Amino acid sequence: MTVLSAIFVGLAMGLIFGFALEKSRVFEPGVIVGQMQLSNFIMLKVFLSAVVTGLVVLAALNGFGLVKLAPKGTFYTADIGGGLLLGIGITLAGACPGTVLAQVGAGYKDAWLTLLGGLCGAATFGYLEPALRPWIGDGPGKLTLDAMIGLPFWIAALVLALLFAAALVGLERWRSWRGEVGANGDGDRAGTIAAYDITSVRVTKTSI
Repeated sequence: MTVLSAIFVGLAMGLIFGFALEKSRVFEPGVIVGQMQLSNFIMLKVFLSAVVTGLVVLAALNGFGLVKLAPKGTFYTADIGGGLLLGIGITLAGACPGTVLAQVGAGYKDAWLTLLGGLCGAATFGYLEPALRPWIGDGPGKLTLDAMIGLPFWIAALVLALLFAAALVGLERWRSWRGEVGANGDGDRAGTIAAYDITSVRVTKTSI
């Protein structure tokens, strides 16, 4: 694949990803914060759907020998510490690196500050990473589930895909996305309840 074709493929994938992100409403701050508060599970459902799809596609490509996997190394301090910092930032900002541009495009003015903060943080880490490497570079290196359980990747991936798909179905039956997306499609369930209460009052008054 040439550089130019890779750019076009990347742009096409970006358009598809952005379209799916907008239609799923997972970029909404109310959806993101609600997921962190365990009161809204749209974000988890979308992520599980993406993981299941990715596992099936990678299982097929790897099983037929079309791609070779190159997993990154596992570094405990970096992975755990970085994950905690990222989770705190997502909860406070109501945005994550994958959704902040969608929020900018949707007209959320505070998303510009989140984007600027993310760029500054990435640049700062880039300069400090050589000094931090001795403290965050601990770990066993490449560590994958298929190697740990002694199965080919494509088998392990399909088994995980089935488990995640079952969890996704159960999660949707427990909490339907229609009740979580909110009256305005922003994940604000409180707004949905308020709108329902107002409608009930209007119906009652009309009946009287």
